[in-house]
Amino acid sequence: MIDIDNIPPGEFKRIDIEIERLPSHTLIDMPVFIYKGKSQGPTLLLTAGIHGDEINGIAILRRLIAQKLLHPEAGTVIAIPLVNIYGFLQGSRTLPDGKDLNRSFPGAPTGSLGRRIAHIIMSQIVPHIDFGVDFHTGGKALSNFPQVRCVLDENRNVELAKAFAPPFILNSSLIDGSFRKAAAKLGKPILVYEGGESSRIDKLSIEEGIAGVMRLMQGLGMVKYDTLPPPVYPTKVLQKTSWLRARSAGIFQSLVDYGDYVKKGQRLAEITDPYGSKRIVVKAPHEGYVVGLNNNPVVNAGDALIHLGYDLLLL
Repeated sequence: MIDIDNIPPGEFKRIDIEIERLPSHTLIDMPVFIYKGKSQGPTLLLTAGIHGDEINGIAILRRLIAQKLLHPEAGTVIAIPLVNIYGFLQGSRTLPDGKDLNRSFPGAPTGSLGRRIAHIIMSQIVPHIDFGVDFHTGGKALSNFPQVRCVLDENRNVELAKAFAPPFILNSSLIDGSFRKAAAKLGKPILVYEGGESSRIDKLSIEEGIAGVMRLMQGLGMVKYDTLPPPVYPTKVLQKTSWLRARSAGIFQSLVDYGDYVKKGQRLAEITDPYGSKRIVVKAPHEGYVVGLNNNPVVNAGDALIHLGYDLLLL
C-alpha cells in the first residue's frame, strides 16, 4: 500500500507503482500523483485510462495536473491519469490478452494481467480514499454527451453527482467485475464520467470534465477557487436509458445531435440502402434526451444507433 500518511501536509508527491514488464523486459510503471492539503478533509481519487483507447479522461487529468488545479486546501487528491498503460500503447480498449480491465476487479495477486492490475488498485489505492471519479468515453464511433453515471438509490452518489453538475446524471446499476462495483462493496462510492468517443479528443467533454472536478472539489470543501466554471447546461437526472437499434443494415444518417431533447414520434434518423431503393425512418418511442450517438455511417442490423435517456427526475 502506498504510504500517504508520511507525505507532509500541503505537499505533493509522485509515486510510480511497478506493474509488470513488457516482453522486451521494459518495466511498466503506473504514475500516481498525490496532493495533500494543509488541513484534514476527504480523499478523492481520480482515475482515467482504464480502457487504453479512451483518451478524453486522460486529457482531463493531464490538464488538471498541468494547470495545478488539484492542490487541495483540505483533504487529499490522488490522481492516476493512465491506469491501462498496455492498452494505451496499443491504442486498444483491452489488455494484451484481450481482457477488459474494467471486468477484472477486485482482482488477485496472481492470474491474468487484468486481475493483477486490479489487485494493485484495490490493495494499494482504494483503502486510502473516501470516493472517486473514474473517467471514460463511449466506444468506437460511439459518442457520449458529457454525463455522470451512478446509482440513484444511493444518496451519497447523488450528492456527489450533483456537486459535479454534469449536463446529465444517469441511473446506472453496478456491473460485475467493474472498478465501481468493487469499490462500492468497500463503501467507497465511485462516479463514472462519460464523455466523447474512444480514440478521439472531444473538447466539450474535456472542458466539462475539468469543470466538474473543480465543482466537486469545491462542493466537498477541499478548495476555494477564485473563479469556478458555472455549468454550461442545467443538470438533468434521467432514471432510464435505452438504445435504439438498427432494424436493417444500410447507411445511417442522424437527424439529431447528441445532447438534443426529442419528442415522442420525432424523426431521429434514416437508414438507406446504397442504391436509393430503400429508406427506413427511425422515430423516438418516447420523449427524452440523446445521451449517446453512433457516428458510424455504415451499420448492420442490430447496431446501436441512438442512446435515449428519459424519465426525468426532479431533485
